[in-house]
Amino acid sequence: MSEPVDRLVALADPERAEGMAAFFKTGPGQYGEGDVFLGLTVPQVTAAAKQHLLSSVGELEELLDDERHEVRLLALKIMALQCAAARTSPERRRELLDLYLRRTDRVNNWDLVDLSAPDVLGRAVLAGLPNEVLYRLAGSGVLWERRIAIVATYRLIRAGSLDDTFALAALLEGDPHDLMHKAVGWMLREAGKQDEARLLAYLDEHAVTMPRTALRYSLERLAPDVRAHYMGLKKRTGSVTRS
Repeated sequence: MSEPVDRLVALADPERAEGMAAFFKTGPGQYGEGDVFLGLTVPQVTAAAKQHLLSSVGELEELLDDERHEVRLLALKIMALQCAAARTSPERRRELLDLYLRRTDRVNNWDLVDLSAPDVLGRAVLAGLPNEVLYRLAGSGVLWERRIAIVATYRLIRAGSLDDTFALAALLEGDPHDLMHKAVGWMLREAGKQDEARLLAYLDEHAVTMPRTALRYSLERLAPDVRAHYMGLKKRTGSVTRS
């Protein structure tokens, strides 16, 4: 067992692990089926990650292959912290990005996506990686790859680049999974913080057809009367969506 894994195992909390297994839907047929938890908090894993920022790609891949959720999170936090650091070399960033895209099969729960995609992939797109990778992932049959695509745009949004968020939101409008509805609505809400007029224009076109959960999330930071207007449009259609 490697030193970073030893650190995590020493902090394991079986009672908390049981609750996390239920929260992250690990039962038969659920989206996190079979995932194994140690019962650690994100700050605990982040603290361990900061002690192992220079882990090799091979070491990181070994961590990603671990069945325990927090061990995979450790690898992803190391990658995210490295990609966010100004001192990280372009060569190291590319190695980490290549590993990330090659092993998306191990970025396999919503928190793992959300804590890694903006810094590992989003920053790479901001730095010049062709945005086609986002659309390729958005077209995947794998839920987590689709979530990576939209959540990666959080970093673009923060930089004031909104085109991909709105385009991907439209592309993913018909996604069948509630976790995608939440992610799309979340990113639309964040885009609206940067450009409320553009969000409203998007909602004028899509509020009636987008999933109710995505619409509700996208409206959270808007004025009550505006929220009521768009939710009213949705209600009057009488359409049925997953929420």
